[in-house]
Amino acid sequence: MASRALTWMRLPGRVPLRMRVFFRGAFLLLALATVALAVNLLQDEKQRRHQQYAEGLRKSQAQIAARLRHPTGQLALLNAAALERAPTPVRPWLLPFSAIDFDDRSKAQQAVEMAGCALQYPSTATLCVGVGANPYAGGFVYVVGSLAAGPLEPHRPGELDLALSHRVVLALETNGSTSEWTAAYEVAADGRGRLVAFAGGTPLAPGSKPVRDFRGWLWQEARCADPAHGDSDCPRRTTISLRLPVPAFQQALAARQPRWPPPELESMVLRVRLLPPGDGAPLFDSDAPGATASFSLAELRALLQPGETLRVRREGRPGAVIELRGADDGGEASSPWLDALVRRLPVAGFDSPIVARETISTPLSRYELTLEGDIRSVNQALAVVATRTSGFVAAMLAAVLLTWLALELRIMRRVTLLTRRAAAVSSRVRADAAEGGRAAGAGGGRAELATLDLSDLKSSDELGVLAQGLQDLLQRVNEAARREQIRAAQEKEQWHAVGHEIVSPLQSLLALHGEPDDPASRYLRRMQQALRVLYGQASPSEAFEATPIEAGTVDLDAFLAEVAANARFVGIDGVTFTRHGRPVPVRADEHALEDAVSHVLRNAARHRTPGTPITLALQLAEREARVSVHNRGAPIAREVASRIFEYGVSGTDGGGGEHRGQGLFVARTYLAKMGGTIAARDTDDGVEFLLTLQRVA
Repeated sequence: MASRALTWMRLPGRVPLRMRVFFRGAFLLLALATVALAVNLLQDEKQRRHQQYAEGLRKSQAQIAARLRHPTGQLALLNAAALERAPTPVRPWLLPFSAIDFDDRSKAQQAVEMAGCALQYPSTATLCVGVGANPYAGGFVYVVGSLAAGPLEPHRPGELDLALSHRVVLALETNGSTSEWTAAYEVAADGRGRLVAFAGGTPLAPGSKPVRDFRGWLWQEARCADPAHGDSDCPRRTTISLRLPVPAFQQALAARQPRWPPPELESMVLRVRLLPPGDGAPLFDSDAPGATASFSLAELRALLQPGETLRVRREGRPGAVIELRGADDGGEASSPWLDALVRRLPVAGFDSPIVARETISTPLSRYELTLEGDIRSVNQALAVVATRTSGFVAAMLAAVLLTWLALELRIMRRVTLLTRRAAAVSSRVRADAAEGGRAAGAGGGRAELATLDLSDLKSSDELGVLAQGLQDLLQRVNEAARREQIRAAQEKEQWHAVGHEIVSPLQSLLALHGEPDDPASRYLRRMQQALRVLYGQASPSEAFEATPIEAGTVDLDAFLAEVAANARFVGIDGVTFTRHGRPVPVRADEHALEDAVSHVLRNAARHRTPGTPITLALQLAEREARVSVHNRGAPIAREVASRIFEYGVSGTDGGGGEHRGQGLFVARTYLAKMGGTIAARDTDDGVEFLLTLQRVA
């Protein structure tokens, strides 16, 4: 015990430099770990952002492709060259439909809304002018518009002056030539409003006939466009839908050599006006300023991130019909060296270009959509984040440095002084301990331990309290070591005296009961073995732990039967055992095993209910044999349940006598030396001990 108590005092003769190197190296590693953590987080963030950017690029490509697959997007693809031109004067669009069902108001409006071809005017009027995507649909220009107009004055049949009614005047310019039509508003027999067109202006010449292939309709809603007006002259929503024949298209169809879209489409300019009766200002003029297109490339450009490039190419033709780049928002400024660091961080797949491709089909052709990403934007965005967080990393490094300086000046210097003084007295402590051990071995006294003078290190802080505590502890260790030496010497002398007094009577008893068939001979020899074990040892626990065990093969079934039969000779009545009827060889030392089982039986006899039996049972497993010792009675006390196999732990028997608490300790020690185990548990009516031994094949 004295040697264990002084283990913490075994210091070198001087303070090793490696302690301070370790202490300072720990702070250096902490600073490096902080920097490495920041760099690792940047690398992980770069990898994550690269993946997110690739996924975002694919999502953007899917959104753009969905826009372009919609009729509005197909309108943009078919008219890519005309997307950036001015809305007025009005030029016909190449529609993504073969034709427009202009005879049906709802279908005509739905087609215009889906295609997004309508121009929006400040007066809330709309106008869509286009040609079908299929040349064999007739080669017409379709005009669908809407505006707010008051009550309409129809043209009377036979009236040559069309200026007396509401009328639509159209002028189509193609390759320098202009064709004009005047379409008068009439009310059909079924009540619908229609537009009947005549070539040229008004008044009409006698015998003039309407243009045969021109057809048009004019619908006006019954309700007012502005709910504030409640009179009959309030403006109402008016829809115009007409089909305008184009001689150039019809000639191409007649020659069976249609080229679509027709080359004349690029030079066509159409002006549409709705005139009131008389010479008043037009109710609607397609050349009015302020018109805006429903679709523009700005909608696609808004889906692009800075640096991304969108190219749309028609299959079979070189060059891109649409090429857009994401707007550069400038972004937040970043540190140049952090930007360089982010660029050099290795990330898998970061050097490969990110490109998303898609194919879009239209009624006339197929288009290949290519969206190219710009990885530099990821680096720039990450460098901005790194710049914002670099202040926190610098603050952490400064905190590490300040903490090291504070500990170095406030604590480590004083710890160094404390360690040096403790090291100076260390050699004296070891010398005193060795001298005391030699004196104890010779039966003499023990040298006094050295003291540690720490008076100048005492203070009110923790280190000063530690210095005072160390000084007090060293003094108490000296006293405890001295008491332990005296107790060990007295115990050893006691066991020597007891052993000497028992040897002679025991030899006499062996002479009287030494025959093998004498039941007392077995127990006398066990006493003789125990005496050899204890004689000359410093303490009983050390003696039991040092006992040599010669494990052999023991028939456990026969052994337990003999123990149960002989238990009454040692004062343990009521021990029962039912034999298996066949040998159960186990690995054990017969004398040590009998000691272990006897100690467990005595413990069971002390704590059983008077008059109840103690049951021995043998349970067999594949490689183990288990001996169960069960007694009825009170359960194991809670306060000692976890320590019953420790040396010196014991309860009281029924008569109130105290025990030394070494029986179960001996049983556990012997079983462990034989490769077995012992455990205890409470049952419904008492306590059960379970001893496990290894079976011999």
